[in-house]
Amino acid sequence: MRGRTGNGHGQDSEDGLRRTLLTLNVFAALKMTLFPMAIITLFWKDEIGLTLTEILTLQVFFSLASVIMEYPSGYVSDRLGYRWALITACVFGIVGWGWYLVAATFWGVLVAELLLGVSYAFISGSDTALLFETLRAKDRVDLYTRCDGRMVGWAQGGEAAGALFAGLMYAHWPLLPFVAQIGIWTLALGLCLTLKEPKAESGGPVVSHLAEALGVCRFAFRESSAIRATIMNGMLLGLASFYMVWLIQPYMQECLVPVTWFGPAWAGANLVVALAAANSHRVEGKLGAGGMQTLFFVLIVVAYLGLGTVTAVGGFLFYYLLTAMRGLQGPLMRSRLQALSSRANRASILSLHSLAFRTGFVATGPLVGLLADSFGLSTTFLVLAVFFSLALPVAGLNFLRHNRSHSLT
Repeated sequence: MRGRTGNGHGQDSEDGLRRTLLTLNVFAALKMTLFPMAIITLFWKDEIGLTLTEILTLQVFFSLASVIMEYPSGYVSDRLGYRWALITACVFGIVGWGWYLVAATFWGVLVAELLLGVSYAFISGSDTALLFETLRAKDRVDLYTRCDGRMVGWAQGGEAAGALFAGLMYAHWPLLPFVAQIGIWTLALGLCLTLKEPKAESGGPVVSHLAEALGVCRFAFRESSAIRATIMNGMLLGLASFYMVWLIQPYMQECLVPVTWFGPAWAGANLVVALAAANSHRVEGKLGAGGMQTLFFVLIVVAYLGLGTVTAVGGFLFYYLLTAMRGLQGPLMRSRLQALSSRANRASILSLHSLAFRTGFVATGPLVGLLADSFGLSTTFLVLAVFFSLALPVAGLNFLRHNRSHSLT
């Protein structure tokens, strides 16, 4: 009788874990089903009347909002709970996308972008930290990299679906993608309200939140060489794929790729990310951490060399090497940071990882754009190939040296 009861509790526990994992996967898909993103530049230009200068200025403000809120939101998430942070993100998302329905000027769009920047800052680190804590509570941390990869897969599937249908919605009614986006975030809010968060350990009263927040920063960047090396390596790998998000479309134009291919090509790139992320744990299991770093180096350098030397219609397929790298490295870097963190600072450290990446892009993105404007895309890609061929071994070896004694198990 006792054994039957124990099995029942075990089954309930497994069912609860599966429900939470499914909820987080669906949330990942919803947060990336961004119908407006595929047509937002057209909307800004044709419906609002913004110039390209104003559009670029909006992206600066969006990035600044995300950078400013990135770490504070992670710290709040650690203190008040990951579920609370995700609910807050959904509310800001609903209000932000809803603001677009009444925005008619640059300033109206700016308000919407600032609200959305805060929304994504609250998500950053909270969903993956909740995933890790849920697995840790069930003593299944060994599944983290696999589950993280699946979340990325669901997210990229959602983004691909949004890209496929956005054009049709925009052609029917320019505001329809935004109305649909409000519905998406309302569904996401409903999902987050159903989430259950494992009970956190009591860390005692906090005398000064500012001092504690600064203490986490000091721990991540000064005291823990493993966390610092992981953040720096992850930032470099993230930048390698993120530059091309903004450069692939003009490259495809130069290669005379038909405009009708752009949507399917973008959806295909997201599906490559999804497949790579879903299999990241399997690849790491076969290659090991050192082999993964070598694979990242080969994918990045070959991709940029190919993009810099091939101008044929199919040249954009080299971009898929970068999207594959993006899918493979994300779960690996996050799993290392999760293992090196505690419940008291997990979302904060994941947010510092995102903050480092965003700061790196703010600092270098304009320089890459200036290089492309001044010398052309082919030269830019070759320069990036040389840069990453020099920087990746340094960051990768540093990461491996400081993480040699750490594992998820």
